[in-house]
Order: sequence, then structure tokens, then C-alpha cells
Amino acid sequence: MTYHQLYQNILRKRSFLCVGLDTDIRKIPSHLLKEEDPVFAFNKAIIDATADLCIAYKPNLAFYESMGVAGWISFEKTVKYIKTNYPDQFVIADAKRGDIGNTSAMYARTFFEELDIDAVTVAPYMGEDSVTPFLTYPGKWVILLALTSNKGSADFQLTTDANGEQLFEKVLRVSQVWARDSQMMYVVGATQGSAFENVRRLAPRHFLLVPGVGAQGGSLQEVCRYGMTSECGLIVNSSRAIIYADSGEQFAEAARRAAHEVQQEMNLLLK
Repeated sequence: MTYHQLYQNILRKRSFLCVGLDTDIRKIPSHLLKEEDPVFAFNKAIIDATADLCIAYKPNLAFYESMGVAGWISFEKTVKYIKTNYPDQFVIADAKRGDIGNTSAMYARTFFEELDIDAVTVAPYMGEDSVTPFLTYPGKWVILLALTSNKGSADFQLTTDANGEQLFEKVLRVSQVWARDSQMMYVVGATQGSAFENVRRLAPRHFLLVPGVGAQGGSLQEVCRYGMTSECGLIVNSSRAIIYADSGEQFAEAARRAAHEVQQEMNLLLK
């Protein structure tokens, strides 16, 4: 999916919502446990209920890998279901990969060749040669961790060097040599508030994947005030607040209501 296609989807749906499929088999409604594949049954219902309200889905690999082979099967079935039934959706593998070159090449092969994922989150800590193998696939995206939403992000990402540059700022500045804004995005947590101004100073046009709205307490209005561009430039993720809006048999309807509330707010912000 190209930059232009992504932006057109935002305009068409009046939404820049990404639904995070952080599906924990211990949290899904109990009546689904009788299904052959409870995790896929849950994901399918959530997707069908929200697909017209969002532009992206982001399965978090940890939730699937925790179940071993069965989890990987659920993950693959989920990706295939989205790709087959909702081809306009941008599918992000939240995997946070990144290793020496030949290992990263295998990660890239997994997500981009075997699974046909649109984008994968990548950790930049090991430098350019750990990221570039993901950038050899036309039409696929790297989403580089820059400034995350967790409390511990301050431990390293906000540290300052002798020149007064913070580590996340260096990540933004240096990585733009590796790829253009048509192939690279950045993760910037919604809880970072006015730090989006610094992000936009260094990356004025890149799309930002923004977690932390909803259960983590990030403000959508604040994210848009400091981070929105003339082409939106934002993909805002909400996971738990949507997929676990209800734990009963009407969980999908509750998820739709939660997603619709966010989409309506986004529609106003886009205006």
C-alpha cells in the first residue's frame, strides 16, 4: 500500500484508527472457548464489526507467540482473513524485530513474503544493517520505534548527548537516510504529548503509528494538535479499549460502539 492509498483510505473513511488485535485467550469471552480456534473466532468477530470504521489492524505478535504453534496458526488465519475480505485494510505486524543483517532478512521474509503483511515494527537499536533488510521489499513498510508510550521510555529514549540531542531525535534524524517517508513510519506514543512537536520538526511528513490512546490514557486531541499534518500523517492505535469493551456474548457489538466513538472524534479532528 502506498502513502497516497493510505491517505485516501483516511479521507474515505473519515478515520485514522488502527484496531490493535492484542488477543489474549485468557481474556476473550468464555463462550468462544468451545470454538475450534477461539482466538481466530474472536478476531474475526472484531474485524467484521469494525472494518468500516478503521483503516488498519495491528496484531501484536507476543499474544500469539505465547500460545506456541496454535497461536501462530491463529495469527496467520487472522491476516489471511483481513487480506481476503477487507483488502483496503493496512495490516501491521507489531513484532518489534531487528537483529544482525542475515537474521533481519529472515524476519523480513517471514512477514513480507510468507504472510504478505503490509508493515512490521522494527527496533533501531542495532543500527542501519539491522533495518535495511526490511526495506528491500517494494510496497512494504518499516515502522521504526522512536518514542514509545511506556513509562520506561524515559530510561533511554529521552537521554541527551553532549550536543543536546535526545536519543529518539537521533533515531529520527539518522534513519531518514535509510528510507523515504513512502516506506518508513515511526512509533510515537500518545502519552508523549507536546514531544510530537519535536518529532514533526525532524520528520514533518512521515506517518506516525501512535499507540497509547485509550487504556494507556493518551489524548487523541493532543496527538492531533501537535502531530497531524496536511495529509493527516497519523495512524492512531487503540487495542484494549475496543476489543475488550465487553466480555459477554455481545462483545463484537460493544467493540463496534467503542470504535465508532473514536472514529466520530477523528472525523471532527480531520475537519
